[in-house]
Amino acid sequence: MEWLAAASEDPGACKHEWQNGSTGVTLLEAGRFWDVLIVPEELGLRVADLMEELTPLDPGPCLLDARRRRVGFLLPPEPQTLWIGTGVRLLGAGTWITAPAPHCRWGALRWLVPPDGTGTLNMPEVLEVALQRCASELSRLQGRCAPAAHGRTAPDEMPGSDPRMVRQCAAGAGVRR
Repeated sequence: MEWLAAASEDPGACKHEWQNGSTGVTLLEAGRFWDVLIVPEELGLRVADLMEELTPLDPGPCLLDARRRRVGFLLPPEPQTLWIGTGVRLLGAGTWITAPAPHCRWGALRWLVPPDGTGTLNMPEVLEVALQRCASELSRLQGRCAPAAHGRTAPDEMPGSDPRMVRQCAAGAGVRR
């Protein structure tokens, strides 16, 4: 709880709300301790499941917002990174998320993978592989074009992808630039 509450403007008030408040949720600032990659729910749920299989380490925190039908993955803050895809947003410095208590595993806003208190975050490279696999699988199931590349690079780089395919497959999710 301490680790997650540290991202609040008032960690003491944050913890109090989680333990005794009427809503049980607080605002936490992204971009300082972590960024949040927001993806559509269908993709995010598949990715969260796959993340547990892909990494020998424990996956980082993953938050489900069932009302908005979005899943958020906490990543190390990387200000020079852009993630591109339909329904994909990176929340970094200057943005805020609404978060329930770290132990909250029920309700419309809940942790699929709660923070472990040590600062463990999702590894961007592992998340990239999971997004690629799951987006391709969903594309095949839905009969759409799968993105050629899913990646995280500096804005002026795009190694290993064909820009024509990125444009043709703009309906895909998870492409990082």
